[in-house]
Amino acid sequence: MQVKFKSLSSGSCGNCYFIGIFNDEGACEAGVLIDAGVSPRRLKKELSADGLGYDDFQAILVTHDHLDHIRSLGSYCKHLQKPVCTTPAILKALSGHFMTGAHLSGVRRPLEDGWNEIVPGRIRVQYFEVPHDATQTVGYAILLDGYRFVIMTDLGRMTPQAMAFAKQADTVVIESNYDLYMLRHGPYPKELQDRICQGHGHLSNIECAKAVSEFAHEGLRNVFLCHLSEHNNEPQLAHDTSRPVLDASIRLAPLPRQTASALFTL
Repeated sequence: MQVKFKSLSSGSCGNCYFIGIFNDEGACEAGVLIDAGVSPRRLKKELSADGLGYDDFQAILVTHDHLDHIRSLGSYCKHLQKPVCTTPAILKALSGHFMTGAHLSGVRRPLEDGWNEIVPGRIRVQYFEVPHDATQTVGYAILLDGYRFVIMTDLGRMTPQAMAFAKQADTVVIESNYDLYMLRHGPYPKELQDRICQGHGHLSNIECAKAVSEFAHEGLRNVFLCHLSEHNNEPQLAHDTSRPVLDASIRLAPLPRQTASALFTL
């Protein structure tokens, strides 16, 4: 058994991730999609590049209701009929959203507090709330045949619950959105700068590195940096900020903004 992860897009242009369980022959036996910020056509193209298809994920997890995370969710619901799994509050917001409301009937799956079985006997998920200026924003702890994966995009600051899940994870996907100097000297107006960096927007490179240094543990194998800003960050800068706090044996990789990543074996 292997667990594999792929980012299809990570940033304000769109967010979408795939994680699945693969057998020794390389076939995917169970998987989930996280967020729906790329078109169905692109989703199909990027999955097929690694020999994957729509049948290789059984559910869609949604982190929050901002457009870059749900832009194509209505189309996914209409054409794929996969369960949409998220909190009752986010589902309520999606039901009234012009992009998704008409297509959620029949695929809504509200998650309960604690662990929820998404693929029977194979994949379980638990959500945890993070601060961000959406209706509600959550990260996910995902158990795939016991493999511990945590993803948290769009978080204004770390929380004790997010830290607790990360301290137990084999792989963590965490936001490293901006460099503070680039943000303060970049093209964004002061109001937007403040929205980004004052606790309910996004996590900076330095804040990310501090969090990574606190949750790094012996069992951690991979850290992926997500949701990098196009104007206020550089992949190498994000990498170089967090790299010193991690043991050399732990893989650290910034995820591309507008293109797909490799299919990583975790």
